[in-house]
Amino acid sequence: MFTGLVEEIGVVAELNPHDETGGTSLTITLPESSTLLADAQLGDSISINGVCLTATNLTQHPPTFKVGVAPETLRLTNLGSLAKDSHVNLERAVRADTRMGGHFVQGHVDSIAEIVSVTQDGNALTFRFAPKSLDTLRYIVFKGFVALDGTSLTVTKVDDAAAWFEVMLIAYTQEKVVLARKVAGDTVNVEVDVLAKYAEKSMTGYLGAQSENLVKPILEEMVENLVAQAMGGHS
Repeated sequence: MFTGLVEEIGVVAELNPHDETGGTSLTITLPESSTLLADAQLGDSISINGVCLTATNLTQHPPTFKVGVAPETLRLTNLGSLAKDSHVNLERAVRADTRMGGHFVQGHVDSIAEIVSVTQDGNALTFRFAPKSLDTLRYIVFKGFVALDGTSLTVTKVDDAAAWFEVMLIAYTQEKVVLARKVAGDTVNVEVDVLAKYAEKSMTGYLGAQSENLVKPILEEMVENLVAQAMGGHS
């Protein structure tokens, strides 16, 4: 489990499609001053651009770690498009005493989405996305949470008919995540709020399979109310 609060931006040292195990491995390096791996152990979960992966090799000097990437992960995420010197968001799995500043992020990508446009709004940036899987949009609601490349963000606009949604990055966030470095045509990994999935399943079971059209508006209202209560008006 993760929070969607990026701890560090790492750099891809190598994406090896034919490693010693016969699979694909990804090696990430960190700044020499980084403490991300200070208490890390082999087998720990680390989110790379929103994908939960297992550390199979760790080096402290310089701070470097390696993960294995399964074929299914390569099919469902944009990790396969990474190249040497690509920048990636990193977050370690939460501990019991971690403050939940973002939202519950599993590290299980639902879809990739293409950046349709990037628009300047004062010192903020508005990003518009078109998800590859249109089913993803049913869980994305105005003022709800979404994880993009592992970054917990608030949805600022959704157009189901046109199949896009938007988020805004304030100046502070632009300095902390890789999304700010991306442009129209690039892709991001999308993970919707898992609470929306549970709510939908519960409501569908309660109303019946024939009442699916009733679920989405009810689900949207429930999620919006939950987010408003949790955020206390923060956006």
